[in-house]
Amino acid sequence: MSAVEKYDLLTPVAECRRRLFDLIRTKAFFRGDFTLSSGKKSPYYLDARLVTLSAEGAFLCGRLIHELVRDCKPTVIGGPTLGADPMVGAVAAVSFLQGNPVNTFIIRKEAKGHGKGRMVEGPELVLADRIVVIDDVATTGKAFLHSLDALALDGLKPAVCACIIDRQDGAREVLAARGVELRSLYTAAEFLQA
Repeated sequence: MSAVEKYDLLTPVAECRRRLFDLIRTKAFFRGDFTLSSGKKSPYYLDARLVTLSAEGAFLCGRLIHELVRDCKPTVIGGPTLGADPMVGAVAAVSFLQGNPVNTFIIRKEAKGHGKGRMVEGPELVLADRIVVIDDVATTGKAFLHSLDALALDGLKPAVCACIIDRQDGAREVLAARGVELRSLYTAAEFLQA
C-alpha cells in the first residue's frame, strides 16, 4: 500500500507517531563517531532531514508537530533554516486541511544584505501572533536561541518551541532559562533503546 493510501487526516495520531519513529530509526539514526554542530563528539547521529524531506516523513511531521502544539493555538509556526524548512510547509498544509490554518516563517542564519535586510522571512509577524518555533533536532539549543534572538529584535517571543527529537543535551534547560518550554515528539533515549 502506498503512503498516499495509508494516511489521511483521520489516521490516529498514535499510528502516525509509531510510523514516524520507525522511519527515523531505520533511515535517519546512525551509530558511529560523529561531530555535532555544537562541536561535541557523539556515538550516534540523527539526520532527521532524511525523513523530513521525504513525502511520507513531511506529512507525518506536519501532522504530529501541528498536534503537539495545537493547545497553544498558534497563528504562526516557523524556525531556523535548514532544520525547520521542510517542516514548516508540511505544518502549513496540514493545518489548512484541518481547517485551522497557520502561516509560517523561516529564520535566516543572518540578515540578508539586500532588499529589506530581513532575518525572519515570511508574513510580517505582529505582537498579537501566537508564535511557535520548531526545529528537527534539539541538541544544545543553539538554533532555538538564535531564533529567539531574531524574533526578539521585533519584540516577539514564542509561546513554545517544539522539535521532532530532543537529544537531551541541554536545549530544554537553556530554553527554560529564557522562559520558553521545549516540547518534543521523541527523545534520543528512545532511539538508543530501540
